[in-house]
Amino acid sequence: MQVSREKKIEMLRSMLLSRRFEEELTELCKVQGKIPGMMILCTGQEAVGSGVCAALGPEDVIISNHRSHNHLLAKGADPRALMAEIYGKRTGCNKGKSGTLHLAVPEVNAPCTTTVVGGGLPIAVGVAFAQQYRQEKAVTVCLFGDGAADEGSFHESLNLASLWRLPVIFVCENNLYAGAQRYEEHAPIQNMADRAVAYAMPGEVVDGNDALAVHGATCRARDLAVAGGGPTLIECKTYRCRGHGESDPQHYQPRDEIVAWQEKCPIPRLRDEALARAWITAEGLREMEAEINAVVEDAVRFAEESPYPAPEEALEDVLVQ
Repeated sequence: MQVSREKKIEMLRSMLLSRRFEEELTELCKVQGKIPGMMILCTGQEAVGSGVCAALGPEDVIISNHRSHNHLLAKGADPRALMAEIYGKRTGCNKGKSGTLHLAVPEVNAPCTTTVVGGGLPIAVGVAFAQQYRQEKAVTVCLFGDGAADEGSFHESLNLASLWRLPVIFVCENNLYAGAQRYEEHAPIQNMADRAVAYAMPGEVVDGNDALAVHGATCRARDLAVAGGGPTLIECKTYRCRGHGESDPQHYQPRDEIVAWQEKCPIPRLRDEALARAWITAEGLREMEAEINAVVEDAVRFAEESPYPAPEEALEDVLVQ
């Protein structure tokens, strides 16, 4: 399929923004007491969220996981509100109540992220059922890791989604590690997408470090879903170049493996092609990078200057009646 120059630049920008945003978080985590909670980043995996979200419309929903910053930024979340939430500030997208691991940005149709492994899958099925019931021309995308594909919720969700031909796209970010456990230590099959055949749905394996390939697979799955053809399972082969969290020393990941995957980084891959094919000029790229730096610096400044929620706000927004 033909992808417009503007769409390719959109993917490049969202990957650059995600990387710069998380680079800043990496530095902030080194400051004692600066950021509360565990920090889980997606360095090296940015092509997945950026490619997927570039194929979606504002009406489409994403259900994310604990490695969510890229997904949310690519879907259009405000970097200021995200950073403030990660700081636990009142001006955050969830008023300081979620922190980095349970972010929700309803205004961009990202109603939840979850640290429960596989927990997003049945939620996505429920949202897709609502879309079908309301006869909406929209889809729900669930992004999850390879470890989640071993959970019972994965099998139950794919089974029901296929049975009811729901407009849901299951996107497995296979980064070769479920926590500290290598893929071949927890899965007996080479490709997680092969499990799709058991649920009578298409399964597709794509290079998860190629944003254009991810975008294409998502477009095909979305077209099928909105036409009433039901769900698709997409497996994106990628790699996380940092630990499971920022406190993880990565002793279980061979150093040469990390280096080899760093050389396959999705950002220079699309950036170099964009320059070579004149989708963007060198000057245009510098301006984009400078603008992104300013956005991230502004987000940090906004978070730093924002107040913490007052103790009496703790029970607000917890129950809707």
